[in-house]
Amino acid sequence: MTTENSALMKKGRESLKGNWGLAIGTFFVVFLIEGAVQSIHKGGGSILSLIIGGPFALGMAMFSLSYSRHLEPRFEQVFEGFRDFGRTLGAYLLIVLYVFLWTLLLIVPGVIAALSYSMTFFIMTDDPDIKATDALKKSKQMMNGYKGKLFGLYFRFFGWGLLCILTLGIGFLWLAPWVHVTTAHFYDDIKDNPAVTVKTV
Repeated sequence: MTTENSALMKKGRESLKGNWGLAIGTFFVVFLIEGAVQSIHKGGGSILSLIIGGPFALGMAMFSLSYSRHLEPRFEQVFEGFRDFGRTLGAYLLIVLYVFLWTLLLIVPGVIAALSYSMTFFIMTDDPDIKATDALKKSKQMMNGYKGKLFGLYFRFFGWGLLCILTLGIGFLWLAPWVHVTTAHFYDDIKDNPAVTVKTV
């Protein structure tokens, strides 16, 4: 039986307790880098964002799991994905492609696709040898029966997001780590607790 979303949010907040400074500072640096990349003109920023998106996604997954598992989070972890550049880039491009193609049909299929592949970089953190395509496939399988639960979890943060807007965006420096670490708890909560049994031939 999985943990209630409200309890996962509490776990995420408790995991950050006493070490918010590192989390806020780390996310701030990543936001600055991504913002600087996006500011590059003539489409270069969009291309570069795609290139660095995968490595940063793996690094943030690793950093967030360190918090959720009560390990020792380190600022340098957010750059660890660049050591595995090819695999992380491949996974990120595939996710972007699949979500984009499903979104061409309707917004809802695109959201469902994004939820399906949301565990990819947590899986790659736990299994450094897994192929990008296999990580996506494993995430899709893992999320069978849990996409609605994850959507509900993110929806619970919606109100907090509105409050962050009222702070001129400053509040997102607290909200982003909380969301990421809570998602890491969500991953650990479901990874060995499949909602749907996949038959093998």
